[in-house]
Amino acid sequence: MKFLIKTYGCQMNERDSESVAALLLAHGHEAASLETEADVIIVNTCSVRAKAEHKALGKLGLLVAGKREFPGRRVGVMGCMAQRMKEAAFRKVPGLDFAVGTHRLANVPGILERVMKNGGPVLDAGEGEEQWEALAGHVATGSGVSRFVNILFGCSRRCSYCVVPAVRGEEWSRPAAAVMAEVKRLADSGVREITLLGQSVMSYGRAQAVWADGPVSRRGFQEPFARLLEAVNDVEGIRRIRFTSGHPSGCTDELARAMKELPAVCEHLHLPLQSGSDRILGLMRRGYAADDYRRAVERLRAAVPGMAFTTDIIVGFPTETADDFEKTRQLMEEIRFDNAFVFKYSPRPGTPAAEWSDDVPADEKARRNQVLLADLDRRAMVRHQALIGREVEVLVEGTSLRNESRWAGKTRTNMTAVFEPVDGLAPGALVRIRLTRATPQTFYGDIIL
Repeated sequence: MKFLIKTYGCQMNERDSESVAALLLAHGHEAASLETEADVIIVNTCSVRAKAEHKALGKLGLLVAGKREFPGRRVGVMGCMAQRMKEAAFRKVPGLDFAVGTHRLANVPGILERVMKNGGPVLDAGEGEEQWEALAGHVATGSGVSRFVNILFGCSRRCSYCVVPAVRGEEWSRPAAAVMAEVKRLADSGVREITLLGQSVMSYGRAQAVWADGPVSRRGFQEPFARLLEAVNDVEGIRRIRFTSGHPSGCTDELARAMKELPAVCEHLHLPLQSGSDRILGLMRRGYAADDYRRAVERLRAAVPGMAFTTDIIVGFPTETADDFEKTRQLMEEIRFDNAFVFKYSPRPGTPAAEWSDDVPADEKARRNQVLLADLDRRAMVRHQALIGREVEVLVEGTSLRNESRWAGKTRTNMTAVFEPVDGLAPGALVRIRLTRATPQTFYGDIIL
């Protein structure tokens, strides 16, 4: 049977889709390249924002309607929206064959078998008895240069606007031995870059012991996350390490030392800010004030002067005033973020903030969103123009998505670099590029032979 998985949402959703794809392949199914080829289509969903759910529901409706043309096709949904909606998913999308929550992804092959044999609908959105190690598989797609590795599941922070704890569960760290076994398998297969994933990734190992049978840190690290970075750094073949998402509370002196001393750890961190107003941060229950965030950034930049920061921002949170917004804008100017994902607030069912009045008009949310994006582009162009003529290290990924005659890769600061290929070049190579041109999000240059 041929399957296709359509993914909405974050990098953790991308990893979940790959894990389920690996399971289906192991059970004898075949991946389809196009929807028209697929016997089963699964939509992996996000619930963090209303827009993501609306997109997924619209796609599911179209796929179910398409059964008239493909009568043998099965359509399913998995992930955060399935976990949140449960039975309601079948009311929202009549004709949906199955829905699988975040805690039951390892059951997808069995559920699909049930649906093909007995028909649907089938719901599996319970909690507990997760089979995380069954989801450690990877699929050989793309260049194979970079892969995601889950190290922390769920979240216990309870931000007032966030649905993640409800759909992903309480924070739980994966044993270090299991993480390292996966990393070593990937390195042996030719992977050169690892991105460690967790909703609050630097909290790894705080809730339970993860290094009970692990080696003593050769560099004297005590914190579980710093020890994990060291262990991954020391795996032969791994040339780059990234991790996401961060929280200011995890930006400790020891993390700063790890980022300075471990050569594979890249000089980039995605560190969500959400707001620059202490009043709004308090309503959001983020657990820090603007000064705490400043100190976290200063600590890391003192250790790694060339450190690049990206972030998440929410505009139009309930009661956000023009003054609150200006504080966000000013702090973003001060931090000099390399990029940001700016979102217009939307209430999420079941969160404390959903009970409050969504009182910032939609057109004002849109205006604030555009102001911050314009600020980002302006700062980026000034910063990038100053880099023209300099050399940067690029991990080659392969053909550029927009121009097949060129190749592309990532800098250590997570910028895309586009360049003309040379004979003998292969994905996974580390090359030096001299920058000749830049846009806010892309570098262009020439390989230095």
